[in-house]
Amino acid sequence: MTDYKHFSVQPIAGACGALISGINLLEKISDEATAELRAAWLAHGVIFFRDQPLPPADFLAFANRFGQVVEYPFVKGIEGFPLIIPVLKLEHERNNFGGIWHTDTAYLKEPPMATMLIAREIPPYGGDTLFSSGYAAYEALSAGMKTMLEALKGVNTSAKADVTKTREDRIKDSGSDQGKAKEEMVAEHPVVRTHPETGRKSLYVNFGHTARFAGMTEEESKPLLDYLFQHQTRPEFTCRLSWQAGSLAFWDNRCMLHNPVNDYHGFKRLLHRVTLKGDAPR
Repeated sequence: MTDYKHFSVQPIAGACGALISGINLLEKISDEATAELRAAWLAHGVIFFRDQPLPPADFLAFANRFGQVVEYPFVKGIEGFPLIIPVLKLEHERNNFGGIWHTDTAYLKEPPMATMLIAREIPPYGGDTLFSSGYAAYEALSAGMKTMLEALKGVNTSAKADVTKTREDRIKDSGSDQGKAKEEMVAEHPVVRTHPETGRKSLYVNFGHTARFAGMTEEESKPLLDYLFQHQTRPEFTCRLSWQAGSLAFWDNRCMLHNPVNDYHGFKRLLHRVTLKGDAPR
């Protein structure tokens, strides 16, 4: 295991996920500590912190140490901080935000590099988030399947039927001008993506946004996509975060999927989110 000088790293599952302790994000973090955090993040795909009640300005400053924070296309930011969006489910609501397995905004030409989420108000139980490793999913495939997938591109859309209702509700309630102006965003990306920093290959399709393979119909694509969606979330590829107020998650959107569990009806859940600029998948 890697030794870290500025904090402790405790893996929480075999394929992905680690808890970082022994560092206070409210204090000034050195460049060396930031580099170590990035190394831990790249090694584990998603890292978690407890008891880090960062006010919005500090949350934004922390995120900016790792990349450029960019606007999310469909939800307006919180007051005074347009780049921080609320991930909110109220007591009377039944649909949560993004409550299916997905990678964030894969329908963009340059999907975000990373996402950070900090918990503000948490229900007394439920509301966990699941994460799954695209590395582990790819590496578990047969040689023949890997060869076939290498030649394919996935067509990702913001209007896939399974997520449209949630997306439309958010646009209606609090959508940004950008989100309202664009009814659908579509992008083609390699089904097997090579990570620009680690060099590792990952399976880069997701149930939330991938509608078909380029050059194929949805009907032709469906059998293989259904298999890949099921395969990439096998339990041994996953980890789970039980939120507490002040918990912070930081995941690599280039190789990780996530799924917020919608099992807390009747309670409010509020988190704040930022996304970091990425590049075109290759």
